[in-house]
Amino acid sequence: MNSVNKTLYIPLYGKSYVSKKGLFLNDKKAEEIWETEGFSLKGKSKSKWLAYYMGVRSAVFDEWLKQQMADMPNAVVIHIGCGMDSRVIRVGTENHKWYDVDFSEVIEERKQYYAESDNYIMIAGDARDCGWLTTVKKSKSAIVVMEGVSMYLTIEEMRRLIDSLSSRFEQIALLVDCYTSFAAKMSKRRNPINDVGVTEVYGIDNPRVYQSEKLTFVKEHTMIPQKYIDELKGFERFIFAKLYAGSFSKKLYRLFEYKKQ
Repeated sequence: MNSVNKTLYIPLYGKSYVSKKGLFLNDKKAEEIWETEGFSLKGKSKSKWLAYYMGVRSAVFDEWLKQQMADMPNAVVIHIGCGMDSRVIRVGTENHKWYDVDFSEVIEERKQYYAESDNYIMIAGDARDCGWLTTVKKSKSAIVVMEGVSMYLTIEEMRRLIDSLSSRFEQIALLVDCYTSFAAKMSKRRNPINDVGVTEVYGIDNPRVYQSEKLTFVKEHTMIPQKYIDELKGFERFIFAKLYAGSFSKKLYRLFEYKKQ
């Protein structure tokens, strides 16, 4: 795998770690894959604080997705940059057509652990080249999640993706987490993704730079809700809140929702 693809092991480890500890989300598949694959992480990428962050972030995405699926019962679900994530298992398809999308080498590895079904399909595709969208079933509406992906795309690449989605679907709900421009600059030296060879990332400060005439910014979500912080105890709760839920963290990470209605 190239360096960007290897970043999938960081959230995989994080979800496996918190699942074993009984925190934030139940992810037996992450535990299984990590035990089998066990990519050798080092430095900050194997920090328990980062693992907690990855676990909470995934839980937040899961919650949002469940609500959107209830509100949009006929929508297709598209998980762009799925990596080895087991969101389809944690959330369930609820009779929605669900598409997990990632680079061909990631999908090839993924197929060792996941089986396709009538409602679940894996697509080899690059978020920067939307030809893979023709593989997705024609539908009026789509729910799209991009967790830990936008920072590897330029603003122009994100806009092209959003334009492609907008051309394909009449109604869209999109949730995407982003680095700020400050975080992108800091990432050249102090980001755990450096441990797997990634040095080039991108950030935004204004969520409206991604929106188009059709798909617009709706709201910013809390990245680390208090209820998840409260699952930790004592010193760990204090440190995690300072690292990932304080004012400084908002200078680094943001969570934005977009909609086309």
